[in-house]
Amino acid sequence: MSQISLTFPDGNSRDYPSGITAAEVAASIAPSLAKNAISASLDGAHIDLQWPIEQSGKIAINTMKDNAPALELIRHDLAHIMARAVQELWPDVKVTIGPVRDQGWFYDFDRAEPFTPDDLGQIEQRMKQIIAARDPVRTEVWDRARAIAHYEAKGEPFKVELINRIPEGEPLRMYWHGDWQDLCRGPHLQNTGQVPADAFRLTHVAGAYWLGDASRPMLQRIYGVAFKNRDDLKAHLTMLEEAAKRDHRKLGKEMELFHFQEEAPGMVFWHPNGWTIYRELEAYMRRRLIRAGYKEIKTPQVVDRILWEKSGHWEAYRENMFIVEVDEEGAKEKRVNALKPMNCPCHVQVYNQGLKSYRDLPLRLAEFGSCHRYESSGSMHGLMRVRGFVQDDAHIFCTENQIEAECAGFISLLSSVYKDLGFEKFDIKLSTRPDVRVGSDEIWDKAEAALSGAIEHLGLPYEVNPGDGAFYGPKLDFKLTDAIGREWQCGTFQCDFNLPQRLGAEYVGEDGHKHMPVMLHRAVLGSFERFIGILIENYSGKMPLWLAPRQIVVASIVSGADDYVHEVVEALRAAGLRAEADTRNEKINYKVREHSLGKVPVIMAIGLKEVEERSVSLRRLDKQGSESLSLDEAVGSLRTEATPPDLR
Repeated sequence: MSQISLTFPDGNSRDYPSGITAAEVAASIAPSLAKNAISASLDGAHIDLQWPIEQSGKIAINTMKDNAPALELIRHDLAHIMARAVQELWPDVKVTIGPVRDQGWFYDFDRAEPFTPDDLGQIEQRMKQIIAARDPVRTEVWDRARAIAHYEAKGEPFKVELINRIPEGEPLRMYWHGDWQDLCRGPHLQNTGQVPADAFRLTHVAGAYWLGDASRPMLQRIYGVAFKNRDDLKAHLTMLEEAAKRDHRKLGKEMELFHFQEEAPGMVFWHPNGWTIYRELEAYMRRRLIRAGYKEIKTPQVVDRILWEKSGHWEAYRENMFIVEVDEEGAKEKRVNALKPMNCPCHVQVYNQGLKSYRDLPLRLAEFGSCHRYESSGSMHGLMRVRGFVQDDAHIFCTENQIEAECAGFISLLSSVYKDLGFEKFDIKLSTRPDVRVGSDEIWDKAEAALSGAIEHLGLPYEVNPGDGAFYGPKLDFKLTDAIGREWQCGTFQCDFNLPQRLGAEYVGEDGHKHMPVMLHRAVLGSFERFIGILIENYSGKMPLWLAPRQIVVASIVSGADDYVHEVVEALRAAGLRAEADTRNEKINYKVREHSLGKVPVIMAIGLKEVEERSVSLRRLDKQGSESLSLDEAVGSLRTEATPPDLR
């Protein structure tokens, strides 16, 4: 039997017979490690303890202390355990697929009757019984004919279709959790008892088309969340409760910010309050971009398909584009246009007007570009996923030598913007070259080194996502963390050597010859709509004063104070503040409660005492008590507080 060499994290190597399993490797090191092992990492790939190892490489044995692999296995095993529980309770149910997702998993089922909340409780109980049984998990590789015959005999048509979709030559791996069996790539734990029985919860059921195709059967998708221990689960469920209170759709209605309706699915109807937030955010971003050396442009929304064909979007993105057909006068056939799903091809058209020199670079072109993309009705979610949106989009045309400096400048801008908007923490992920890509390895080496070098020079930590870059170049993704610990991917910085070539972008270099510029795609907020949704949820609707749509309400306590109320409102408005009067014949407690529910940050109560003293009684949202200030003091203090952070 041939020998292989396995290198451990401490740098030591050992020789083993080819075909040894990771479980056997763990046993060769220490009985305690063999007992605690749950999986292994081989050259960065997550592998099952039962899989044979046939080539030399770097290996690490994982235990429950290794957070990422442990959570992946717990959630993956729970998907199988849930599917087993469902089929034990309702043997006629057909199973499909059950992948791991953020915080948990889901599994899709074909069942005639809808699952109810009581059913979920029943499934959870059966899952805990399966975990308590500590049934062994085993795996085998089958040939295609055997696997198809097995699932046809069991009456599982979805599994048969999945097998037929797997390319010839790929192994078909089967897993058993006790006597229940599933087609799965793995890896998995070694017995059902390794899953913590008190650290998971089934959350809800939703509809999902088979393979995401609206023409295929509608299935029932059961979602679950899982963690390593009960405390982590409890913290997550508490976060979900808090997230429900902060839901931007609920707050949007309470604060009268926006609405959606069937006549324009996925398109936002902004109300005055919501549009005020939008305009303030846009004005802030415009000032930041001008200061950072960007030149703002505006490009058409409807563009002929010829440009989309040249750019490559027609072939790669056609199904997500809204098509506009026009009967041109005298033309034999309709002219086919598309609403732009992104701004980049149009920005190249602006760049291409007139000869560019290396002295013109870097050229930073920014646009608050209105884009439209078709999203399925099931994927749309309030402001977070829409069909019509505006990006704080920009493209930087530069030389290869300028990539690193532009990347550093962008990260500095993004970091400052996020801090101004209340987000102190963000993570960076560098996605490197995929298997299918354009451009030489030399160009990819330069681009990846420039991006990683820029991050490192700024002293920022980052993770590498190997092979997850765009086909035209590597990219950085920026995930910010909100007030309740959720992560949102908003900013992006992408390095493109492909589109300038496809669309004929050039500049004259120092040598007098024409060269192709590098195109850097970048966004700080991403979609304005989505980012406003994130802001609403981050602040739970209680926006900082400069962003609050209704900044100040001046409310009368008695009718004799009405004239002074209007005088105070005029003084506040003259100072540039958004103020309104409430002189209704209602009790002051009623007014305060109503405006507090509307998330108005400042309420001024005006009675006869305030009229006599020319003062105001100032109440802050969610704070007990009030503060008495002279009118001039209040106006000056609030004017300073309401100044956008970049103007302070």
